[in-house]
Amino acid sequence: MNILAVDQGTSATKALVVSDDGTILSVAECPVHPSTPGDGAVEQDPGELLASVMAAGRAAIAQAGVVVHGIGFANQGETVLAWDRATGRPLTTALSWQDRRATSVTDALTGHGDRLAAISGLPLDPYFSAPKLAWLRRHRTTDGVVTTTDTWLLHALTGGFVTDATTASRSMLLDLDTRDWSDEAVEIFGLESADLPEVVGCATPIGTTAAFGPALPVTGLAVDQQAALVGEGCLATGQAKCTYGTGAFLLVTTGAEPRRSTHGLSASVAWDVPGSASYCLDGQSYTAGAAVSWLISMGLLRTVEDLDAVATSVDGTSGVTMVPALAGLGAPHWCPSATGTVEGLDLHTSPAHVVRATLEGLAAQVALLAAAAADDLGGPLLELRVDGGLSRSSFLMQHQADLLQVPIEVFASPHATALGVAALARLGLDPTGKAPEVAGPAPAARYEPRMGADQAAERLARFSAAAERAIAASGRD
Repeated sequence: MNILAVDQGTSATKALVVSDDGTILSVAECPVHPSTPGDGAVEQDPGELLASVMAAGRAAIAQAGVVVHGIGFANQGETVLAWDRATGRPLTTALSWQDRRATSVTDALTGHGDRLAAISGLPLDPYFSAPKLAWLRRHRTTDGVVTTTDTWLLHALTGGFVTDATTASRSMLLDLDTRDWSDEAVEIFGLESADLPEVVGCATPIGTTAAFGPALPVTGLAVDQQAALVGEGCLATGQAKCTYGTGAFLLVTTGAEPRRSTHGLSASVAWDVPGSASYCLDGQSYTAGAAVSWLISMGLLRTVEDLDAVATSVDGTSGVTMVPALAGLGAPHWCPSATGTVEGLDLHTSPAHVVRATLEGLAAQVALLAAAAADDLGGPLLELRVDGGLSRSSFLMQHQADLLQVPIEVFASPHATALGVAALARLGLDPTGKAPEVAGPAPAARYEPRMGADQAAERLARFSAAAERAIAASGRD
């Protein structure tokens, strides 16, 4: 069965036609353009998101030249908007997962943080969708419904009103144990249960669409990072992946029972398929590729292709430490008001030192996430599978292996998310299996640690101290 896999992301929508054995038959991509008007706002045009889905999907099917049997759809996760259910018309722009304006909502709900974490598995932070939904209600409109973008896009494609369990588990409104909406959490955020979409599994028919040509069933749904977890074959407890995209997202599969983190990570549904479900722990650095884009905008780097050459043009950072908190700090610190810091500048500091320090800071953030996951699991990770644009940086990947003190395997395809949601869609068409089946390629590269454990620990301690100073400067107690 050939699957059209649509990956609607922050900066682009990708559409692939994937065959039974995981062979990618075609790839089409349409860029989308988030705007940053200031004061923590990051917004997207819903119309542009839908147009990109339509264009990329049609182009991928046309290029493949084969019969397509079903559609898998992956989404951004925590990006939200208000819209009219009767007409489908957007009533607001879409607030990106990077948007920080809902800090005012989370600040007002601090006293409910522990209870919400117990229900949802998520710490109280504006990164998740419920604070943004509440912010839209308070500051934009009380009309229509407020949902994540997947619900709106799927309504435009199929007429349905649904979201999948993985996306819902990123909201703070889902009871992680029952995988259904929590009336208590909904009430805490001042939202209406009647306005929420139906929560469905990740491998189930939810309707048909003729948006890409002949009518096709939509049978696979997942939030992007969980789709990548599936795509990279991290199906067993303790297997982990990190995607280096706009941000860096580390996920660790924890098995059939939900496990709350005691070390600052969030807990979510990894997948929910007929007959089984699995959970994961995750953490994120909000700026990975976005930090590199910042380096380019500041004139410190010419292009992303120059990263390794510039980073290795100097022997070290010359004492410079960069905390790339350009959109706040996520797990395990959870300080949305933190800003990026660069320490140790002097007259000898060059742009190359800052570029190298930025990559080292990103690797340190991911290493801290992995350490938190290991503490929650009761043992160290044995390896880390990686994907995304920055996984092509050999300097970053080697430094990541050094700080983690475990091997890094680079996924050979840049399309882990699409391959994962294609596997879910295939299962949705033929639900005789009990788990997603992934035929992934062999790793493109493997990086073994070269740095000693003591030196790695010293590097992480230095970064952690700088991160704590960034948090203190933000005014958080």
